Amino acid sequence: MSNPVEPAFIPIGRKINWYEVYILVNHWKSDLEFYKEDIQFLQQLIQKYLIWITKKENMERVNEIRKKEHELQLRCRQLQDSVKDHLGVIVDAIQGKRTVSGEEFRTHHSQMEREYAAFIKDFREIRKEVFKVTEYVIDSEELQHILDS
Repeated sequence: MSNPVEPAFIPIGRKINWYEVYILVNHWKSDLEFYKEDIQFLQQLIQKYLIWITKKENMERVNEIRKKEHELQLRCRQLQDSVKDHLGVIVDAIQGKRTVSGEEFRTHHSQMEREYAAFIKDFREIRKEVFKVTEYVIDSEELQHILDS
């Protein structure tokens, strides 16, 4: 197993600036709320076309993407919980309620950073896939005339 990549803003040997880290992680929290809502939108988009699907091939593609959306939604919730806990540690450190090992914090923060980045990458891929599948289903099921009316 390789060594974890250290975040650029918390280099080893440098004192952790808890306020900077708080701002960053708070942005993660806000972004994850946006992603959660966007995932719900994508699920509704797929659900909207589900009733018009008649071809087995299309139903299989839609079911596959629905499964991916559901898994992404679960990951988003787990990340939101982790970010909430992480923010709690940071707030406690800022308020002096908790002593946090710099090395331990860096390791945990770095892991969260990788998970957050992987989630965003997967989200973007699934979002593209949803639009491709939706477009394909509309074309193959000849649904455009329904949408235009």
